[in-house]
Amino acid sequence: MTPSAPLGWYLRRLSRMGPREVGGRVGDAVRRRRWRSAPPHSPSVTGARFTAVLPPGTVDTVPAEAVKRLVAEADRLIAGHARYFGVDRDDLADPDWWYDPKTGRRAPAGYAFDVPYRSEDASGDIKQIWELSRHQYLTVLAAAYAVTGNERYAERVAEHLRSWWTANPPLRAAHWISGIELGIRLLSWVWLRRLLDGWPGAAGLFEENPVALHQIWHHQRWLAAFPSRGSSANNHVIAEAAGQLAAACAFGWFPSSERWRAGALRSLERHLRSNTFDSGLNRELATEYHGLVLELGLAALAEADTAGVPVPAPVRLVLLRMTDALAAVVDSGLRPPRQGDADDGHGLVVDGAGTDRWASLLATGDAVFGRLAWWPEVTGTDVRTPLLAALIRPGGPAAPRPASRPAHFADAGLTVLRGPDGIWCRCDGGPHGFLSIAAHAHADALSVEVRHDGVEVLADPGTYCYHGQPEWRRYFRSTLGHNTLQLDGADQSVSGGPFLWTRQARSRVLAADTSDGSVARWCAEHHGYRRTVHRRRVELTGATRELRVVDEVRGPRRAARLAFHLGPAITADLVGSRARLTWTRDGEDRSAVLDLPGRLSWRAHRGETDPPLGWYSAGFGRKEPTTTLVGTGSAGGGAQPAEFTTVLRFRG
Repeated sequence: MTPSAPLGWYLRRLSRMGPREVGGRVGDAVRRRRWRSAPPHSPSVTGARFTAVLPPGTVDTVPAEAVKRLVAEADRLIAGHARYFGVDRDDLADPDWWYDPKTGRRAPAGYAFDVPYRSEDASGDIKQIWELSRHQYLTVLAAAYAVTGNERYAERVAEHLRSWWTANPPLRAAHWISGIELGIRLLSWVWLRRLLDGWPGAAGLFEENPVALHQIWHHQRWLAAFPSRGSSANNHVIAEAAGQLAAACAFGWFPSSERWRAGALRSLERHLRSNTFDSGLNRELATEYHGLVLELGLAALAEADTAGVPVPAPVRLVLLRMTDALAAVVDSGLRPPRQGDADDGHGLVVDGAGTDRWASLLATGDAVFGRLAWWPEVTGTDVRTPLLAALIRPGGPAAPRPASRPAHFADAGLTVLRGPDGIWCRCDGGPHGFLSIAAHAHADALSVEVRHDGVEVLADPGTYCYHGQPEWRRYFRSTLGHNTLQLDGADQSVSGGPFLWTRQARSRVLAADTSDGSVARWCAEHHGYRRTVHRRRVELTGATRELRVVDEVRGPRRAARLAFHLGPAITADLVGSRARLTWTRDGEDRSAVLDLPGRLSWRAHRGETDPPLGWYSAGFGRKEPTTTLVGTGSAGGGAQPAEFTTVLRFRG
């Protein structure tokens, strides 16, 4: 037990595990104890060669606009500048690998499994420390070398890799704690070697370098020994399998490489399937993790195809379904829902700032699987798509695909209502989250998001943070922090820690009808509040550009708060129970009227801190004040259900 979490948390966490997981974790603890005094030793390797190169001419197919963005980003990195999770860094010319620029603290040295990484006071913000050591900024530099031939990018990569390997020997300090970090780092190393292939020093940096071979072997040995298990087998285990498979294919120089490769492929197949609904949406119901898993899966597929390793058909099928599902749920600006946790995590980074992540994924899906007629048009360019497309065997699996754009994903409980002028409404009536701890879920049952021509009108506030700021973590996960109804000042689901829910609200969709071109309807309910049912109906009428939300509460009388979080571009003028909303889009003034339930007393909140209310997080580590409208009163207690009606009308 590390000093970074209290005993109560461990007991709550243990209560969410099954016997098999407990047994596996006991074995992990024994192995960690044994490795402290007797770590495994890497074998000697001679005659290693790297053959997983890009096909000739691949880099010549990268669009000029994408090259321009890439080189601009690489030049910023060469100058030592970067921004991670809202914190600007200017020390990347010679980084301190254990330093957190947000708190100014350094993670302690010593045996990796003794590092109290959950404690910001002891170790700093571990996300800040880990992010740089995913080496995805180095893949940007290596990609810049590949498209320009400028050796200063390659030389900086080599300098930083040697520095990192020296400062972070196996099993020492903060970068040997978490499997997802080792998996993503291995994937980055594979791409570094590939992108540097034309550089004269590439072989000397990797396959002819005993230090590199030692590090690569220990990363794979670690991943084989400590897989994410049971209630933790979410996106982390996908990253572990993808990194292990990539390294075992591209760096298959060790006696255990074949075994590691086979094990990683089995794990990837099993966990891609278990992490994904049949509809193609990610079971964590956290959209950014859908993107992360899809990126990791495509990168792993590229490595297997390049190495000529047969890939089980379900792997391609899941990735195809994930791609189609993404194409189905995005709004008119190609932005997907903001649902659940988001930490700006990426699987493979070879593009410069300003590249649209979601457009890039859809472009890759088009290149690999082929787009369907109902897919949205993808504009913009990226570096990653032509590189992955050159490695992945083209053509999707022989499986049926949706003939028209899906709007209701029954297994995930997600429904998208669409209207004219890019009106987009995401309704949530699905499971609370994935696995027994639902680590990346929010208490957001029956919440809605509404956008107009890509502008967030009723917004999901986001995530902001994980560790170190518990009051903010609680707020951004809370029921009050979403566009839904809170009763008795409590969340619909009960939290046991920052990545743990000990009781989860049960939701079910009662009706979803998007077939009528004039009116789209949705209705769902949840039982998160004991002895009480919250039911919500949503109707979107295209002809009048009107969205109607009706909330019903059945059960004993309770204090009620109904919240609507406005997007950061929205200005609100609240008078009584009517709010006039205004914003600007492409130089044009836009407006809407939000008529709120008169039975509640309404107040606008903005940028409050005690307690937090009225905030929006565009990305991890970043937050900004925005307006939240909260109506207070009571609900329930009568023979008939209490009913609250909200109407949002967009002006033409």
